Amino acid sequence: MVSWAQKGGGGLGQDALAYADTLYNFARYLSGNSTDAEDLVQETYARALRSAEQFEPGTNLKAWLFRILRNAWLSLVRRRRSDPTVGGLDTVTPEVEPEPTWFCDDVELDRLRKVVAADIERALMALSEDARTVILLDLEGLTEGDVAAILGCAVGTVKSRLSRARLALRRLLRDYTP
Repeated sequence: MVSWAQKGGGGLGQDALAYADTLYNFARYLSGNSTDAEDLVQETYARALRSAEQFEPGTNLKAWLFRILRNAWLSLVRRRRSDPTVGGLDTVTPEVEPEPTWFCDDVELDRLRKVVAADIERALMALSEDARTVILLDLEGLTEGDVAAILGCAVGTVKSRLSRARLALRRLLRDYTP
């Protein structure tokens, strides 16, 4: 049997690249800045290529890549905890990238989108890392089973975390609810 990593042509690289933007967005929310997010995505792809033979064709590639990214993030956090230079002058202020404009002619709608997007991003960043992670994975359209596999916990745990995270997000964004 020819493994997915040995396939000629597309293979892992081609299929995995389709998720670059969603991986970057997830990494940016985890890390809080675009530089670390870019490094995390690069590390994710490097790890995925090194472990391509472990991926089972026919399973969820997106969930597999998200798990690799989350593990890379956890490794980075562990390394930084033991790094004495983090937290001093080396601290980086999180960047906020502008949202794309969908209706070029509607200036007011564009301004409103930017305000709402900034409020939603602030609310997401105010959540605990676990809550933010489960919300973002849910927004990516992953099933609760996939999220459980990524997080390394039971589906019931994902359901309760998601419920609590949604409630916390609703509280933080209560000014937007009717």
